[in-house]
Amino acid sequence: MGQIEKVAVIGAGNMGSGIAQKSAQELFDVQMVDREEEWVERGHSIVSSFLQEAEDRRIFSSKQVGEIKSRITGVVGTENVDPSTDLVIEAVFEDFEVKKVVFETLNDVCDKHTILASNTSSLSVDELALATGRPDRFVGLHFFYHPAKNRLVEVIPATRSSEASIKSVEQYCKAMGKVVIVCKDRPGFVVNRFFVPWLNEACLLLEEGIGTTAQIDAIARSAFSIGMGPFALMNLTGPPIALHSTDYLSKQLHTPRYAGSAILRKLVEKGELWEIGDSEEYDENTRKIISERLLGQVFSVSAQIVDEEICSMEDVDRGAKVGLRWEKGPFELANEIGIKKASQMAVSYSALAGLELPEWFSSRAKEFEFSYVDLTVEGEVARVRLNRPEAMNALNVDLVSQLGELVKSINSMPDITTIVFEGAGKAFVAGADVKFFVDKLRDDSFEEIYEFTAHGHEVLNSIENSEKVTIALTTGLALGGGLELALSCDYRIGTRRTQFRFPETSIGIYPGLGGTQRTARICGLECARYAVMAGNFMSSETASDIGLLTHNVDPSDVEEIVKSLMGKKPNEKYPGRPSNPESDIVRFATEFYSDKNVPLLELGKVPSDYDSEDPLVSRQGKSLSRVAPIALKIASELITDVRSGSSLEQGLKLELDRLEEIFSTEDAIEGLSALIEGRRPSYTSS
Repeated sequence: MGQIEKVAVIGAGNMGSGIAQKSAQELFDVQMVDREEEWVERGHSIVSSFLQEAEDRRIFSSKQVGEIKSRITGVVGTENVDPSTDLVIEAVFEDFEVKKVVFETLNDVCDKHTILASNTSSLSVDELALATGRPDRFVGLHFFYHPAKNRLVEVIPATRSSEASIKSVEQYCKAMGKVVIVCKDRPGFVVNRFFVPWLNEACLLLEEGIGTTAQIDAIARSAFSIGMGPFALMNLTGPPIALHSTDYLSKQLHTPRYAGSAILRKLVEKGELWEIGDSEEYDENTRKIISERLLGQVFSVSAQIVDEEICSMEDVDRGAKVGLRWEKGPFELANEIGIKKASQMAVSYSALAGLELPEWFSSRAKEFEFSYVDLTVEGEVARVRLNRPEAMNALNVDLVSQLGELVKSINSMPDITTIVFEGAGKAFVAGADVKFFVDKLRDDSFEEIYEFTAHGHEVLNSIENSEKVTIALTTGLALGGGLELALSCDYRIGTRRTQFRFPETSIGIYPGLGGTQRTARICGLECARYAVMAGNFMSSETASDIGLLTHNVDPSDVEEIVKSLMGKKPNEKYPGRPSNPESDIVRFATEFYSDKNVPLLELGKVPSDYDSEDPLVSRQGKSLSRVAPIALKIASELITDVRSGSSLEQGLKLELDRLEEIFSTEDAIEGLSALIEGRRPSYTSS
């Protein structure tokens, strides 16, 4: 079973068309299938509407929109699906019998290798798998609305799903830029298991007269740090969906508390939406009752999810943050308000709802600790997954510390010859956690910034100096510290979805985890200046030509390349020259970023003998003029120093030695703050 390239989506409604659109955006060939021509055309119309909105907001160009649409082929009739399709996702009504008929047809039509999947939010995945006729090549999927925008997807293997099928579908979802939660087949899966009863609990609070819709929404927004309360959310998605979902959970989990409240049922019967008034004022007693009931419900059910081993507590939090856009997940909220208090809330709610609360939560005294780095061992290969996709795997203190401990442990394993690093979600690693730097600068705690960076050097050096073969699967976005992590590895494998960038000079600092040193030693000073000084985005082709990617391959060939590299150290890790000196970008970088131009470039200026109308020259000039001048000069000096013949160890020490100089500038706090605040920085060279 190989890489998924061709996808079909059965059902051209809002969900189906959204899945088709997102798949096409990520370069998959897609068939959008429905029973009637008019429904297929409606699906195309929905896609066109969303893409027009994206074009209006300059997310896509008109050319890109045209290319996306060209990858979606309308098909009338499930029986007309291309037999060679790799993955077929059923996205029809939540009706078992309807889905069963679809799968029976697909089983007859599709080749033996085709994986079938159901986009379901409630039905039993095991029962659906049996209905397909190929339970080993079936996986449950739960996309969240709108699938082209919401980054979460729950992957639910059936009991008989093969490991190859699960991995293929998970890789497809990752290529779609999705944050993937792999979970057990239990009613509600992960997010709906705690979210749907949360909506119903709000209805019960209203029914009991404890608060109005406006008050409950306001208190929920405050307690959970969210943008919309439960009633506003139900109005957005439709009260009938909430009623259907909560009744389903009540029946499947034998929990009467979850049965749709009378007030919700009456609203649905009338076909109305919630009336939410403008008056949100409430007294302290009302706030306490409502917030503690809603928080207690979420804590109690989340504890059950983890206790039943449906998924990890990290994935529960991830589901809340990515799928529901909560600022913090249930377990993070428990830490924030205090474990003892959170436990008391959960105990109270569990008694009210007749639920059994796991003892490890009810009697907990210590804060929850979260793991951001996962290890799986496959023969002689240790796979390390950086698993913080809700933050694009950004490097924070905990992740770097956990990564260091794990690498140290793997380095001591005699049977392991190869370590493969990869990121969960779309990104490999999207840099360091910028908020950490801003917080420490505002607290006048540079020492903590230095300690974090110095520890990062130790961790990357443990990868650099490992006797194992180290491989970075940079098959997505790798920015700043993430790219520096990749450069410490022996090999970097990329695909057409790879993007590299050093954004540091544009945010007031310089790459401080080896970016100036390893880059120059890999591809030479001129190409390093192109990459670092102006912070140019590099496609997989450019990164390969420069030499930052050691392998640029088709997505279907990634695992074969990994196998070919196992146990084989590179002959020359730091050649000091670009891989393809004949490429247009390398030719330009070699000339434009030559020694003679450096003095002007350090001032953010373009040499006068270059045509300012040339798009490439213009882009460099614009980028250089917008970066922080002090950061630009220090980055340039650190790169140039590589020519002195200093060792990598000495060069890395130079990066650390100049940290205080750069972080003491006004430009550093301005650039970092501007990034967080979503505005363009204004630098003063101070």
